[in-house]
Amino acid sequence: MARKATNQLLQKARKSKSDEFYTLLPDIERELQHYTSHFKGKVVYCNCDDPFVSNFFKYFVDNFHSLGLKKLIAACYKESEFDLFNSSERENGFFCEYSGENDKKTLEISYFKGDGDFRSSESVELLKQADIVVTNPPFSLFREFVAQLVKYNKQFLIIGNINSITYKEIFDLIQQNKAWLGVNLGRGISGFIVPEHYDLYGTEVHKDENGNNIVSTNNCLWLTNLETSQRNNFIVLTKYYKGNEALYPQYDNCDGINVSKTQDIPKDYHGMMGVPLTFLHKYNPHQFEIVRFRKGDDGKDLSINGHYPYFRILIRNKCISEVS
Repeated sequence: MARKATNQLLQKARKSKSDEFYTLLPDIERELQHYTSHFKGKVVYCNCDDPFVSNFFKYFVDNFHSLGLKKLIAACYKESEFDLFNSSERENGFFCEYSGENDKKTLEISYFKGDGDFRSSESVELLKQADIVVTNPPFSLFREFVAQLVKYNKQFLIIGNINSITYKEIFDLIQQNKAWLGVNLGRGISGFIVPEHYDLYGTEVHKDENGNNIVSTNNCLWLTNLETSQRNNFIVLTKYYKGNEALYPQYDNCDGINVSKTQDIPKDYHGMMGVPLTFLHKYNPHQFEIVRFRKGDDGKDLSINGHYPYFRILIRNKCISEVS
C-alpha cells in the first residue's frame, strides 16, 4: 500500500550518506529518448553503477546497436549492499566494459585494486576514456561529482535532487549556460528502487512485481549539458505588467518585481524579475538572461515589505528593450 509522500527520504539519505537509489528503467527510457542523436560513436560511462543491478547499464546494453555506441563502461563501488544476486561483501570495486560483441548474459567483470569510488584514480582513468557520463550519482556527493565532470570536460546526463540547483556551484553552471535541466523532473521521475533496510516512513512507497521497494520522492531532476529541442522553446507570455502592477510587488532591496509563477511572467516588463526555481525547467537562454540567484542589491536575501519569499532567480527578458 502506498503512503503519502513528504519528500523526507532523500533528505535523510543525504544526512546518513545512504545513497543507494536505483533508477527505474521506464524513467531512464522516458528521458533518454530525447538524446539519442548524441550517442553515435561515443563511449558511455556509468560510473556509479553495478552492472548486475543498474537499469542505466541495462538500457545501454539493450540499445547498444540502435544508439550506435562505441563502448559502454559501468563501475561499481565496493559497498554495494543492495545486490539482487545476494553476493557476499566485496573487498574491491569492479567494472564492466561492453562493446556490443559478447553475450550480455555473460559479462566479463574486472576488479579494481581499490574500492571503485568515482573519485579514485582507477575510476578517473576510465572516465578519461568516456565521452558521456550517464548515471544516478550519490546525492550526498553531488557537488563533487559534477565538479569532476566539469574538470574533465565531459558531457553528462545525471539525476539529482531539485534542491541541487540552489547549490552555488550548480547554479553557476546553469547561469553560464554550461548545464541545464533535462526534460523530466518532479513527478516526471516516478521513483527509485531502494534496499530493504532503508527507513521508508513518511514516503510514498510500494512494492513492484519483483518485490522491490519503490519510493516516489517527486523532487528530483535530470541535469545535463546535452542539447535538446526543448532548450529552443520560447515561453509564451500572456500577462501584462502595465495595468496589473499590484500583482507584481517590488522588492525592498532590488530594482525588480516578484513573479509568483513562471506562467505569470509579464510580456511587457523590461527590468529584473524574481521567478521561482521551477522557471529553470522552461528556461531558454535566447529568451531570458539569468542575472543572479536569491540576493538583492545589498547582498541580502530578496524581501518584500520585510518578508522573504521562497528562493527566487532574478532574470531579464532579452526580447524586449527598455523603451518598448
